[in-house]
Amino acid sequence: MADTSAGRRSGPVGVALIGAGVISTQYLTALTTFPDIRVLAVADLDGARARAQADAYGVPLAGDVELVLALPEVEIVVNLTVPAAHAQVALAALIAGKHVYGEKPLALTPADGAQVLAEAQARGLRVGSAPDTFLGAGLQSAVRAVRAGLIGEPVSARAVVQGPGPETWHPSPEFLYQYGAGPLFDLGPYYLTALTALCGPVTGVAATARQARAERVIGSGPRAGTSFAVEVPTHVHALLDFASGPSASATFSFDSSVGRQLIEITGTEGTLSVPDPNTFEGPLRVKGFADQEWRDVPLTGTTAGRGIGVLDMARAIRSDTPHRASGELAHHVLELMSAISLSAERRAYMRLTTSAPEVAPLPIGWEPRAATLV
Repeated sequence: MADTSAGRRSGPVGVALIGAGVISTQYLTALTTFPDIRVLAVADLDGARARAQADAYGVPLAGDVELVLALPEVEIVVNLTVPAAHAQVALAALIAGKHVYGEKPLALTPADGAQVLAEAQARGLRVGSAPDTFLGAGLQSAVRAVRAGLIGEPVSARAVVQGPGPETWHPSPEFLYQYGAGPLFDLGPYYLTALTALCGPVTGVAATARQARAERVIGSGPRAGTSFAVEVPTHVHALLDFASGPSASATFSFDSSVGRQLIEITGTEGTLSVPDPNTFEGPLRVKGFADQEWRDVPLTGTTAGRGIGVLDMARAIRSDTPHRASGELAHHVLELMSAISLSAERRAYMRLTTSAPEVAPLPIGWEPRAATLV
């Protein structure tokens, strides 16, 4: 996507966060250590919460959304609101002339996501989206291994993420069981983005889904013991077809007493065991047909954490080059999740209408804590 502001500014890129909830701590921890980023403000509907986060990380301003959008120094708005507000806040940021990088999913529906991308295109602005975990050392090393032919030609893939559900640890988990969340929309972006980075865009899906319980109980925090309603399926299983040829099975579940997080890519020469895509690290392992045991694959890349997608976007703005955690990639993953949901509902095979750009791996030696923008 073209950036009409490229060349008009220099030096570190001004960033503001909208949303001071749990995930903002991870973003602020990383972003405030990147010399190419200046975190200028934190906004939230709860002014006290915004101020507390700003004070904790030395951010100069805290307030409401209007304050953030009015700051001329802010070039990127990092949208950390709840999923139901993602598109609305993104559109407000774009209309205010800001690039926007949002938490996943891009929007609640592909139509809303398309509206965000269209608004950005019309204004010459950028859209970026989590997850950026696929830019971490573990998954970047996996992408390089697949492209280098370590396992030959990819044939199939398997992805599983399952556990008892976030109410066991999250003090306010209700939104994770509402429309736009559940295991598919909450955890699916990590696994489906990783699979897309490894195998390319998906062309069609078939899926099943179910809801184990109509109510859940909060297990931690001041509201522990409180029941709440479940609005979405809590166990989803999908079969995916990739444009490049491979197929994959994927399971997303909040209904298991056993926690599992895995991705495996099987090729004509072996199988690659990929790290948990909700992390930035390893281990990455390979097993060829002649191997008796799994072998470790060396990792190259960063483990700096959530926010490296924002940093890559900031540097790309200055250099007028594509950023990697793009809105187009997120929109394809959003349509994929929606297609999985529709397939399970309709008991039908669903074809996708979007594709995803091929994402170039980060350069070897890409260092988040280097000052590159002067």
